[in-house]
Amino acid sequence: YCTWKRTLTRRAREAQMKRFCKAQAIQRRLEEIEVTFRELEQQGIKLEKLLRDEGGSPADQKTQWMNQLLYLVQKKNSLMSEESDLMIAVQELKLEEQQWQLDQKLRCYMNREESLKTPEERAAEQEILVQLLDVVNKRNVLIHIQEEKRLSEL
Repeated sequence: YCTWKRTLTRRAREAQMKRFCKAQAIQRRLEEIEVTFRELEQQGIKLEKLLRDEGGSPADQKTQWMNQLLYLVQKKNSLMSEESDLMIAVQELKLEEQQWQLDQKLRCYMNREESLKTPEERAAEQEILVQLLDVVNKRNVLIHIQEEKRLSEL
C-alpha cells in the first residue's frame, strides 16, 4: 500500500509539472503572437499608406503592395486561429488541474470506511462528485469545440 501511494504521489507530481510546463510554453507562444500581431499591424499601416498615396506609382507596384497586404491579412488570420487554439488549451489545462484536485479530495472521502462517515462527509463527497462531473462535462465541451473547429478548417 505504501509503495502504491508513493507511486501515485510521484505520478501526480509529474502530471502537475507537465501541466505547468505546457502552460508556460503556451504563455510564451501567446506573447510571441502578440508581438507578431503588432509587427503585422505596423507593416499593414505602411502598405495602406503607400496604396492611398499611390500617385504615379506603376500598376505592377500597386499590385505588389496589394499582394503583400493580402499576405499580411492571411498571416494575421492564421495567428488568430492559433491564438484561439492556445486559449482553448489554457482552459483545458485549468480544467485538468481542477479535475485532479477534485479527484484527490474525492479519493480521501472514498478511502474512509462507509460506516464511519458522518452525514456531512457523505454530503461533501456527493458535492465533490457533482463538481467533478461538471468539470468533466466542461472538458468534453472544449474537446467538441476543437473537433468542430478542426472539421470546419478541413
